[in-house]
Amino acid sequence: MADASKVLSISPVIPVVTIDDPQDAVPLARALAAGGVKIIELTLRTESALTSLKLIADEVPDILVGAGTILTPGQAADAVSAGAQFLVSPGVTPALLTQMLTFDVPVLPGVATVGEVMTVLESGLDTMKFFPAGPAGGPNYLAAIGAPIPHVQFCPTGGISLATAPDYLKLPNVSCVGGSWLTPAAAVKSGDWNRITELAREAAGLNASV
Repeated sequence: MADASKVLSISPVIPVVTIDDPQDAVPLARALAAGGVKIIELTLRTESALTSLKLIADEVPDILVGAGTILTPGQAADAVSAGAQFLVSPGVTPALLTQMLTFDVPVLPGVATVGEVMTVLESGLDTMKFFPAGPAGGPNYLAAIGAPIPHVQFCPTGGISLATAPDYLKLPNVSCVGGSWLTPAAAVKSGDWNRITELAREAAGLNASV
């Protein structure tokens, strides 16, 4: 079973990225890397997402690219075939978790309740995505989970910003956060890669302030 803890140690923020035009994939990834963020969770929310994922995997070797919004076993297989180096799901079912664990890549299954955390623990994983972080209870909820289940590490995602990220990062059971603010749609559409590099640089420096 691949170790997901290494994925969470790469950057204090994992950019959660949706790309509409595959031509934006490589320059966007390079812009993040230039700002010191060497990881991307590319969501499978567009028809061309797998094309974008493959382009990043092939052409930007200093970025660890994973596939997010994995909803079905088939999506997991397609993502790995396209070059995904880790898999992230917003939630988890027994069938999906079993399938994701058949691949030799790290897996971050999504959880939102203590029961779901315990279910994933039974599979042998102790690193998870907490989603949707804000609506599900935020830092206070994660702190409460940490009391009875201190050995699980989380990457909270959903409703997190540069301003609120430190509230999560200061928790002992949070290794990093996921956020979409690093790649604003307007900046991607206009090709403002310098703006994305600036946002990545801010995010990469978050640990120093926590």
